[in-house]
Amino acid sequence: MTFVLDGFNTDAFVTATLAEDLGEGGDVTSAAVIPAGARFAAVMDSRDAIIVCGLEIAAAFFRRMDPDAAIELLVADGAQVPPGTALMRITGGARALLTAERSALNTVQHLSGIATLTRAYVDRIAGTGATLLDTRKTIPGLRRLEKYATRTGGAKNHRMGLWDAAMIKDNHVAVAGGVGPAAALAKAAGIADIIVEVDRIDQIAPALDAGATHLLLDNMPPAMLREAVGIVAGQVPTEASGGVTLETIRAIAETGVTYVSVGRITQSAPAADIGLDFAAA
Repeated sequence: MTFVLDGFNTDAFVTATLAEDLGEGGDVTSAAVIPAGARFAAVMDSRDAIIVCGLEIAAAFFRRMDPDAAIELLVADGAQVPPGTALMRITGGARALLTAERSALNTVQHLSGIATLTRAYVDRIAGTGATLLDTRKTIPGLRRLEKYATRTGGAKNHRMGLWDAAMIKDNHVAVAGGVGPAAALAKAAGIADIIVEVDRIDQIAPALDAGATHLLLDNMPPAMLREAVGIVAGQVPTEASGGVTLETIRAIAETGVTYVSVGRITQSAPAADIGLDFAAA
Protein backbone atom coordinates (compact mmCIF):
# COMPACT_ATOMS: atom_id res chain seq x y z
CA MET A 1 0.00 0.00 0.00
CA THR A 2 1.31 3.46 -0.89
CA PHE A 3 0.45 6.40 1.34
CA VAL A 4 -1.64 8.87 -0.67
CA LEU A 5 -2.05 12.50 0.37
CA ASP A 6 -3.22 15.25 -1.95
CA GLY A 7 -0.29 17.44 -2.96
CA PHE A 8 2.32 15.14 -1.37
CA ASN A 9 4.62 12.76 -3.25
CA THR A 10 5.41 9.86 -0.93
CA ASP A 11 7.94 8.28 -3.30
CA ALA A 12 9.86 11.53 -3.68
CA PHE A 13 9.83 12.12 0.08
CA VAL A 14 11.16 8.64 0.81
CA THR A 15 13.83 8.99 -1.88
CA ALA A 16 15.05 12.37 -0.65
CA THR A 17 15.02 11.38 3.02
CA LEU A 18 16.96 8.17 2.46
CA ALA A 19 19.44 9.96 0.17
CA GLU A 20 20.11 12.49 2.94
CA ASP A 21 20.82 9.69 5.44
CA LEU A 22 22.81 7.41 3.13
CA GLY A 23 24.98 10.08 1.53
CA GLU A 24 27.77 8.82 -0.70
CA GLY A 25 28.95 6.06 1.60
CA GLY A 26 25.73 4.28 2.52
CA ASP A 27 25.02 2.57 5.82
CA VAL A 28 28.57 1.65 6.78
CA THR A 29 27.53 0.24 10.15
CA SER A 30 25.06 -2.31 8.80
CA ALA A 31 27.39 -3.24 5.95
CA ALA A 32 30.20 -3.94 8.40
CA VAL A 33 28.29 -5.55 11.27
CA ILE A 34 25.31 -7.38 9.74
CA PRO A 35 25.85 -10.50 7.60
CA ALA A 36 24.50 -10.05 4.09
CA GLY A 37 21.81 -12.72 4.43
CA ALA A 38 20.75 -11.97 8.00
CA ARG A 39 17.05 -11.59 8.78
CA PHE A 40 15.50 -9.13 11.20
CA ALA A 41 12.14 -9.19 12.96
CA ALA A 42 11.02 -6.20 15.01
CA VAL A 43 8.08 -4.47 16.62
CA MET A 44 7.52 -0.72 16.48
CA ASP A 45 5.85 0.41 19.67
CA SER A 46 4.91 3.57 21.50
CA ARG A 47 6.48 4.43 24.84
CA ASP A 48 4.01 7.31 25.29
CA ALA A 49 0.26 7.70 25.18
CA ILE A 50 -0.15 9.09 21.66
CA ILE A 51 -2.36 9.77 18.68
CA VAL A 52 -0.78 7.63 15.98
CA CYS A 53 0.15 9.32 12.72
CA GLY A 54 2.47 8.41 9.86
CA LEU A 55 2.61 4.62 10.05
CA GLU A 56 2.05 4.07 6.33
CA ILE A 57 4.84 6.50 5.49
CA ALA A 58 7.14 4.70 7.93
CA ALA A 59 6.26 1.43 6.21
CA ALA A 60 7.18 2.99 2.86
CA PHE A 61 10.77 3.45 4.03
CA PHE A 62 11.07 -0.21 4.96
CA ARG A 63 9.48 -1.34 1.70
CA ARG A 64 11.84 0.85 -0.30
CA MET A 65 14.86 -0.82 1.27
CA ASP A 66 13.34 -4.31 1.22
CA PRO A 67 10.40 -4.71 -1.19
CA ASP A 68 9.84 -8.23 0.13
CA ALA A 69 9.59 -7.22 3.79
CA ALA A 70 6.55 -8.51 5.65
CA ILE A 71 4.90 -5.53 7.31
CA GLU A 72 1.79 -5.61 9.49
CA LEU A 73 0.26 -2.33 10.64
CA LEU A 74 -1.43 -3.06 13.96
CA VAL A 75 -3.28 0.26 14.39
CA ALA A 76 -4.48 3.00 12.05
CA ASP A 77 -3.54 6.65 11.91
CA GLY A 78 -5.77 8.57 14.30
CA ALA A 79 -5.86 5.80 16.90
CA GLN A 80 -5.40 6.91 20.49
CA VAL A 81 -3.15 4.36 22.18
CA PRO A 82 -1.61 3.92 25.65
CA PRO A 83 2.11 3.44 26.34
CA GLY A 84 3.41 0.04 25.33
CA THR A 85 1.13 -0.36 22.32
CA ALA A 86 2.58 -2.31 19.41
CA LEU A 87 2.08 -0.26 16.23
CA MET A 88 3.79 -2.33 13.53
CA ARG A 89 5.42 -5.74 13.07
CA ILE A 90 8.07 -6.12 10.44
CA THR A 91 10.29 -8.92 9.14
CA GLY A 92 12.84 -8.73 6.37
CA GLY A 93 16.47 -8.34 5.45
CA ALA A 94 18.37 -7.05 8.46
CA ARG A 95 20.65 -4.68 6.59
CA ALA A 96 17.80 -3.11 4.65
CA LEU A 97 15.46 -2.65 7.59
CA LEU A 98 18.13 -1.22 9.88
CA THR A 99 19.11 1.23 7.15
CA ALA A 100 15.50 2.45 6.93
CA GLU A 101 14.92 2.49 10.71
CA ARG A 102 15.85 6.07 11.57
CA SER A 103 14.05 7.67 8.62
CA ALA A 104 10.91 5.68 9.40
CA LEU A 105 11.01 6.47 13.12
CA ASN A 106 11.78 10.16 12.61
CA THR A 107 8.71 10.50 10.43
CA VAL A 108 6.24 8.67 12.66
CA GLN A 109 7.62 10.27 15.83
CA HIS A 110 7.30 13.78 14.41
CA LEU A 111 3.83 13.33 12.94
CA SER A 112 2.48 11.47 15.98
CA GLY A 113 3.86 14.21 18.21
CA ILE A 114 1.93 16.83 16.23
CA ALA A 115 -1.26 14.76 16.20
CA THR A 116 -0.99 14.11 19.94
CA LEU A 117 -0.49 17.76 20.87
CA THR A 118 -3.28 18.76 18.51
CA ARG A 119 -5.69 16.34 20.21
CA ALA A 120 -4.81 17.84 23.59
CA TYR A 121 -5.89 21.27 22.33
CA VAL A 122 -9.02 19.87 20.69
CA ASP A 123 -10.00 18.11 23.91
CA ARG A 124 -9.43 21.28 25.92
CA ILE A 125 -12.07 23.21 23.93
CA ALA A 126 -14.63 20.42 23.66
CA GLY A 127 -18.17 21.70 24.10
CA THR A 128 -17.36 25.38 23.51
CA GLY A 129 -18.48 25.40 19.88
CA ALA A 130 -15.08 26.71 18.73
CA THR A 131 -12.97 24.85 16.17
CA LEU A 132 -9.18 24.49 16.35
CA LEU A 133 -7.27 25.71 13.29
CA ASP A 134 -3.67 25.02 12.35
CA THR A 135 -1.39 27.66 10.77
CA ARG A 136 1.42 28.08 8.24
CA LYS A 137 4.02 27.74 11.01
CA THR A 138 5.38 24.52 9.60
CA ILE A 139 8.82 23.15 8.75
CA PRO A 140 9.65 24.14 5.15
CA GLY A 141 8.94 21.25 2.82
CA LEU A 142 6.81 19.36 5.35
CA ARG A 143 3.63 21.44 5.37
CA ARG A 144 1.39 18.84 3.72
CA LEU A 145 2.57 16.17 6.13
CA GLU A 146 2.31 18.35 9.21
CA LYS A 147 -1.15 19.54 8.29
CA TYR A 148 -2.13 15.91 7.72
CA ALA A 149 -0.98 15.30 11.29
CA THR A 150 -3.00 18.19 12.71
CA ARG A 151 -6.05 16.92 10.84
CA THR A 152 -5.40 13.46 12.26
CA GLY A 153 -5.36 15.03 15.71
CA GLY A 154 -8.72 16.73 15.15
CA ALA A 155 -7.88 20.24 13.94
CA LYS A 156 -9.20 21.87 10.79
CA ASN A 157 -6.64 22.74 8.13
CA HIS A 158 -6.43 26.46 7.48
CA ARG A 159 -4.45 28.19 4.74
CA MET A 160 -2.31 25.64 2.97
CA GLY A 161 -0.29 28.49 1.48
CA LEU A 162 -0.18 32.11 0.44
CA TRP A 163 -2.35 31.38 -2.58
CA ASP A 164 -5.62 30.24 -1.02
CA ALA A 165 -6.79 33.43 0.75
CA ALA A 166 -5.69 36.97 1.40
CA MET A 167 -4.27 37.27 4.91
CA ILE A 168 -3.85 40.94 5.74
CA LYS A 169 -1.58 41.24 8.77
CA ASP A 170 -0.01 44.15 10.62
CA ASN A 171 2.81 44.74 8.13
CA HIS A 172 0.38 44.75 5.20
CA VAL A 173 -1.79 47.22 7.13
CA ALA A 174 1.20 49.46 7.86
CA VAL A 175 2.19 49.66 4.20
CA ALA A 176 -1.38 49.95 2.85
CA GLY A 177 -2.34 52.68 5.32
CA GLY A 178 -4.92 50.87 7.46
CA VAL A 179 -7.12 47.80 7.64
CA GLY A 180 -9.83 49.45 5.55
CA PRO A 181 -7.61 50.41 2.60
CA ALA A 182 -5.85 47.03 2.71
CA ALA A 183 -9.09 45.06 2.67
CA ALA A 184 -10.52 47.28 -0.06
CA LEU A 185 -7.47 46.64 -2.25
CA ALA A 186 -7.80 42.89 -1.77
CA LYS A 187 -11.48 43.05 -2.69
CA ALA A 188 -10.73 45.16 -5.76
CA ALA A 189 -8.21 42.51 -6.82
CA GLY A 190 -11.04 40.00 -6.97
CA ILE A 191 -9.95 37.90 -4.01
CA ALA A 192 -12.92 36.02 -2.58
CA ASP A 193 -11.56 35.14 0.87
CA ILE A 194 -10.15 38.13 2.73
CA ILE A 195 -8.85 37.52 6.24
CA VAL A 196 -8.00 40.68 8.14
CA GLU A 197 -5.98 40.70 11.34
CA VAL A 198 -7.13 43.25 13.90
CA ASP A 199 -5.69 43.89 17.34
CA ARG A 200 -7.95 46.77 18.34
CA ILE A 201 -11.72 47.08 18.60
CA ASP A 202 -11.75 50.23 16.44
CA GLN A 203 -10.32 48.27 13.48
CA ILE A 204 -13.31 45.93 13.26
CA ALA A 205 -15.83 48.20 11.56
CA PRO A 206 -13.41 49.51 8.89
CA ALA A 207 -12.34 45.95 8.07
CA LEU A 208 -15.92 44.73 7.71
CA ASP A 209 -17.01 47.78 5.73
CA ALA A 210 -14.13 47.28 3.28
CA GLY A 211 -14.98 43.64 2.54
CA ALA A 212 -13.28 41.42 5.12
CA THR A 213 -14.79 37.92 5.05
CA HIS A 214 -12.97 36.64 8.15
CA LEU A 215 -11.52 38.49 11.14
CA LEU A 216 -8.39 37.32 12.94
CA LEU A 217 -8.54 38.76 16.45
CA ASP A 218 -4.89 38.97 17.38
CA ASN A 219 -3.62 38.71 20.96
CA MET A 220 -6.86 39.95 22.48
CA PRO A 221 -7.63 39.00 26.10
CA PRO A 222 -10.93 37.16 26.71
CA ALA A 223 -12.87 40.29 27.70
CA MET A 224 -11.86 42.04 24.49
CA LEU A 225 -12.62 38.93 22.46
CA ARG A 226 -16.16 38.86 23.85
CA GLU A 227 -16.60 42.51 22.93
CA ALA A 228 -15.27 41.89 19.43
CA VAL A 229 -17.56 38.88 18.91
CA GLY A 230 -20.50 41.01 19.98
CA ILE A 231 -19.63 43.75 17.49
CA VAL A 232 -19.15 41.31 14.63
CA ALA A 233 -22.49 39.72 15.52
CA GLY A 234 -22.04 36.78 13.18
CA GLN A 235 -21.39 38.83 10.05
CA VAL A 236 -18.15 36.90 9.40
CA PRO A 237 -16.25 34.12 11.16
CA THR A 238 -13.98 35.22 13.99
CA GLU A 239 -10.63 33.65 14.82
CA ALA A 240 -8.69 34.16 18.05
CA SER A 241 -4.95 33.90 17.58
CA GLY A 242 -1.66 34.75 19.21
CA GLY A 243 0.13 33.09 22.11
CA VAL A 244 -2.58 30.51 22.72
CA THR A 245 -1.55 27.73 25.13
CA LEU A 246 -3.23 24.70 26.67
CA GLU A 247 -3.72 26.78 29.80
CA THR A 248 -5.45 29.67 28.03
CA ILE A 249 -7.34 28.11 25.13
CA ARG A 250 -10.48 27.14 27.07
CA ALA A 251 -11.17 30.70 28.25
CA ILE A 252 -10.49 31.98 24.74
CA ALA A 253 -12.84 29.48 23.11
CA GLU A 254 -15.60 30.30 25.60
CA THR A 255 -15.76 33.91 24.35
CA GLY A 256 -17.84 32.82 21.36
CA VAL A 257 -15.18 32.98 18.64
CA THR A 258 -15.70 30.70 15.67
CA TYR A 259 -12.10 29.47 15.59
CA VAL A 260 -8.94 29.41 17.66
CA SER A 261 -5.69 29.05 15.71
CA VAL A 262 -2.59 27.62 17.37
CA GLY A 263 0.84 27.70 15.79
CA ARG A 264 2.32 25.61 18.61
CA ILE A 265 0.73 22.40 17.37
CA THR A 266 3.14 22.33 14.44
CA GLN A 267 5.85 24.74 15.55
CA SER A 268 6.51 23.33 19.03
CA ALA A 269 5.13 19.79 19.21
CA PRO A 270 7.55 17.36 20.89
CA ALA A 271 8.28 14.14 19.04
CA ALA A 272 6.45 11.09 20.33
CA ASP A 273 8.61 8.41 21.95
CA ILE A 274 8.36 5.49 19.53
CA GLY A 275 10.91 2.72 19.13
CA LEU A 276 11.73 -0.24 16.93
CA ASP A 277 12.87 -3.25 18.96
CA PHE A 278 14.26 -6.61 17.93
CA ALA A 279 11.77 -9.44 18.34
CA ALA A 280 12.52 -13.10 18.23
CA ALA A 281 11.22 -14.56 14.99
